[in-house]
Amino acid sequence: MTTSPTVFRLASRLDEIGFSDIVNIRNRIMKLREQGAKVYQFEGGEPYMNTPDFVKEAMKRALDENKTRYAPSSGIPELRAAIADKLRTKNNIAAEPNDVMIMNGGMQGLFGAFQSVVNPGEEVLVFSPYWTPIKDLIAHCEGRPVLVPTALARAEGFEKTLTRYTTDRTRAIYYNTPQNPTGVVFTRDEARAVARFAREKDLIVLADEAYEDLVYDGEHCSIASLEGMFERTITIFTLSKSFAMTGWRLGYTVAAEPWMTGMRKTTLYSSNGVSTPTQWAALAAFTTESDMLETNRVAYQQRRDLLLAGLNELGLSCENPAGAFYAFPDVSRVSRDSREAAEILLDRAQVATVPGVVFGPDGESHLRFSFSTSIETIEAGLDSLRRNL
Repeated sequence: MTTSPTVFRLASRLDEIGFSDIVNIRNRIMKLREQGAKVYQFEGGEPYMNTPDFVKEAMKRALDENKTRYAPSSGIPELRAAIADKLRTKNNIAAEPNDVMIMNGGMQGLFGAFQSVVNPGEEVLVFSPYWTPIKDLIAHCEGRPVLVPTALARAEGFEKTLTRYTTDRTRAIYYNTPQNPTGVVFTRDEARAVARFAREKDLIVLADEAYEDLVYDGEHCSIASLEGMFERTITIFTLSKSFAMTGWRLGYTVAAEPWMTGMRKTTLYSSNGVSTPTQWAALAAFTTESDMLETNRVAYQQRRDLLLAGLNELGLSCENPAGAFYAFPDVSRVSRDSREAAEILLDRAQVATVPGVVFGPDGESHLRFSFSTSIETIEAGLDSLRRNL
């Protein structure tokens, strides 16, 4: 009996899906550490602080009270109600509990959103540079990302620029603010321009608001809060960045029908829901009075200002990121090839960054530095760059 060579192959829908370059960078860092080198890490995307105690205590209570059985696939009612209240008061999104679904992190929310909207052959407009998994999430739908340079849109106008990249196959817009990797925060007027375009072209908006609580200049505007946008927007949130809960894998989406039906289906037949005790911990995050969010925002801004001053002093020109916790300096003076530039910084100064080209061609000649680290690491890393570049 012979086996056809075509049997042992992955489904074709995975052909265009890759793995993260950041994993390769982390492997390189581990190798350097094994050799005894001190590495100043700026490549990460994780909050530097620990999960708040009141969240951890709520998790312990849930376990002690045996809140460990199956929960509704959409999430426990108490948590969905608390999130709906937060969306109405903080984001100005007219959401009810039935419009909210609890997810295993923002990633599952994004996965379900793209799966619910994008058909094979359809195109998604993506502001670029972009968070790297977006290209692969679209590819998993057998769709095609169309990159729209953010800098061009801000300079020439969003409607004019989006029109240039729109075809009869365009289905949706991926709208991320504050942005990863640049830290750009779209203004309310820019949000209105994107919303007008989406309404005029009858497009769906997938809004990624992972960094909503980390805005230093300007304001955060949820595009779903604008006139005529709630029904055509799926908004994805996560507790990872705001509450330092990356490992908890907790996020949520808000949308109207038919999108919520799509989200329910993709969740039901993947994870069948989110860990029950974890949801009770999330409820504490939304219902406990605390100044944690503002305290953390101020701490991040202090780190941003310290890193930016040092990078610009070194000739690594960088505009102030208005949000998130990344700086995205131009490193042309080191090398226009961002992969080469990242290697040079790592080899000479033991400073680990992410090559800008990982975030699309519009990121070339830049590096992503995360300032979600200690003040001491930022100071030591900058000092190493001064001595070795």
